[in-house]
Formats: sequence, structure tokens, C-alpha cells
Amino acid sequence: MPDLMVDLIISLDGYAAAEGWPGLWGKGGPEYLAFLGEDAETRHTTLMGATTYRVMSGMHAGSPDDPMAPLPKIVFSTTLKAPLDWANTELVSGDAVAAVRELKRTSERPLRTLGSLSLSRSLLRAGLVDTFRVVLFPVITGASGKERIFDGYPDVSLDLVSHRIFDGNLQLLEYVPTVLDAPPGAEG
Repeated sequence: MPDLMVDLIISLDGYAAAEGWPGLWGKGGPEYLAFLGEDAETRHTTLMGATTYRVMSGMHAGSPDDPMAPLPKIVFSTTLKAPLDWANTELVSGDAVAAVRELKRTSERPLRTLGSLSLSRSLLRAGLVDTFRVVLFPVITGASGKERIFDGYPDVSLDLVSHRIFDGNLQLLEYVPTVLDAPPGAEG
């Protein structure tokens, strides 16, 4: 059964993006960018929602140097219509949790989300996430931050399994998540 990784980039204060800031908050250095292009990073199926698909396909689809072109991609959406323009992209309009549960049962490739905050939240709640990875960018976007990542999440305990520093500044943290019914020590 393939692993499912939720893969997020975040500001120190927990935002996925910020108004007016450049991509990767202007902090994507050569080590991190090289890491994104490593072969091991492209041996999975990418899962995303419609909003992430629109952003990412707008940046990459049709580009001759699209690093994600050969990568299988699945988009969960009831608003997009097939066929999708981005190479190797399948549209699933049904229940994402049920579809991912079936993919985990039948696929041979690891699965990884790309952004897609509500999709990632749903998959975590359903107990389908094996690894939760964040790359922490050293910025606080309190005035301009948008898309708070963890709003609406259940309580989750995280056990650190891997960490790495890129460019002396960015922290990659990988955890095994455990969704909790209640905070530890809460009376049931």
C-alpha cells in the first residue's frame, strides 16, 4: 500500500501565502530548489484540488521545461471540466476521501498532496495521511498572510521522523501524524 504525504510550505505564523510577497516568500535558495528537482521527488502521484490546479497549471502547463509534466496528477473538483490541459492530469469529480482510499489500496506509486489545504485537511481527518511534511519559511506574514493552513484541522499529535535545513534558513520537518479524539489528558 503506498504512503500518502501531505506536503505544505508555510510561513512561521502558519500561512500558505501572503499578499504582495514573491513565490516562496523570496527565500527559495539553491539547495531547496535543487531538492525540489531531485528524482526521488518525482516518483509519486500528485493530488490537488481545483484552486491549486488552476495556479500550478497556469505556471507550468504547456511549458517545455515543466518539471511536473511527466508526473501523474489527480485533481479533485466538481467545478472543473475534462479534459484538463496539463499533461498527465486526471479529473475526479467524486468523493476525494473515497477515491484516495481506493488509490491507497490499488496504486503502486506513493501519493502526495500539493498545497490543496482543504483536500489535505479532509484526508488527515479521514486517517489516510502517513506523513505530514512542512517546509517552514522564516517569515512572519501577520499583516499580509492569507490561507491559514491549520484552521479547521482536528487536534493532531506529530512524531518527528526526519528533518533537514536548506540554504541555512529553511527547515523541512517530516512527521507521522496521529489524529486525536481530544487533547491529551482531556476527560472523556
